[in-house]
Amino acid sequence: MAKAPLSQLSLSPSSLSRRTLLRGVLAGASVSIGLPLLEIMLDQHGEALADGEPLPVRFVSWFFGNGVKLSRFVPAAEGPGYPLSDELKPFASVSDYVSVLTGFNNHCAANNKITHHEGMVIFNGFNNRDVGAGQGFFSNAGGPTIDQVIANLPSVSAKTPIKSTQIGISKRPSQVDFGTTMHALSHAGYLMPLPPEYSPQAIYKTLFDSFSPPEDPMKPHRIAALDIVRENAKKLALRLGALDKQRLEAHLGNVAELEKKILALPPPCTKPDAPLTTNVDVDGKEPLVAVNDAMSELLVYAFKCDITRVASVLFAEGAGNTIYADLGLPGAHHDYTHDGNDATQNGAVHDGVVYTMQRLAYLCERLKNEPDGVDGNMLDNTIVFASSDCAEGISHSVDMQPMIVVGRGGGKLVPGTHFASKTGENPTDVLVTILQCFDPAATSVGKDEPGSNKAFAPLKLV
Repeated sequence: MAKAPLSQLSLSPSSLSRRTLLRGVLAGASVSIGLPLLEIMLDQHGEALADGEPLPVRFVSWFFGNGVKLSRFVPAAEGPGYPLSDELKPFASVSDYVSVLTGFNNHCAANNKITHHEGMVIFNGFNNRDVGAGQGFFSNAGGPTIDQVIANLPSVSAKTPIKSTQIGISKRPSQVDFGTTMHALSHAGYLMPLPPEYSPQAIYKTLFDSFSPPEDPMKPHRIAALDIVRENAKKLALRLGALDKQRLEAHLGNVAELEKKILALPPPCTKPDAPLTTNVDVDGKEPLVAVNDAMSELLVYAFKCDITRVASVLFAEGAGNTIYADLGLPGAHHDYTHDGNDATQNGAVHDGVVYTMQRLAYLCERLKNEPDGVDGNMLDNTIVFASSDCAEGISHSVDMQPMIVVGRGGGKLVPGTHFASKTGENPTDVLVTILQCFDPAATSVGKDEPGSNKAFAPLKLV
């Protein structure tokens, strides 16, 4: 069968559009692959795109349930170059990008507190609504979360084909918490939760649309179309310098490696008529590390190709039933955090927090290892905001609720510093700061008690 003609690349003599795609078409099956950020797409200084637009800045909200062990989480000193605490040691390789904010008190209303739910206010700055209006512990998120506020900015939403993506890792929800607040990290607004997707296969299909069911008659054509994409890449390579050629080759290699890595996650799908899925228990245990790593790879690749600039990651629900079986712990982490025994708190609880931080650190390391621009990396142009639903599970308190901010935000944030509030400042001040990295004219986030109309100035560079 003769191959269809290659799609034509329209190139100016000295630049290449950030939106250029490599395309292949064969027998009606099409494949499009975005390009990494190449030098030919940048201005002469390598500090902006060739059309004058700044390099893209990305945002990730990252949630882990049941808080930390404060005595082993809070760094012993403030300022830049702070010593990593026991529970922050997983960030050793990216510590110069990791700012830790402690001593902040969640300003949710007193009548909003039903344990765990109120802590989620740290991601939106709105009191929860309908508290106690349904079965069990019940509430609905009161407004849009910061990721959706950013995603809906015209300067962000108009730039990518996918406005935002919602990722989940552990599939073990709480059985006693109801409403929208606890089961989705991302919300477009009141009664508008954006549930996470727990399957790397489904996320891959959503972002890249490159998977086909085993019985799909078009699959051979899709594979052949990828060959055409490679030929198209060879044509593009004639226009590139040596470094850009290396980046292009590595980029295409990463596509194949990523696909193989996801397909290798246990257990494989054996039913030819079933959707491919990977986040399935193995011997009754969640493959948390494998799924977390695969999701991180997918997210970095999506950022690299500017498919999306905003994401949320719900690692493990607050009050959920996630078991860290990799640590040899048979019980749910939530249950351990509510055990007042010192041995449990300094054993199972502490180990669980370290395990969680290792998963977050993996994403941060992948972002740091991904080149962005000429001399930078993706953490230079990304903000990761991570927090939990309480300070410590044993107390359910939202006072001293910890926050982690990773990345330079396009050179707008102070990286690698420990900020310790002495006055119980509002965490939503930090959300205002982050929002201003994407919209300098932004003045507020949230509403009522937890809302804020001022930025946390020490975190801002510009």
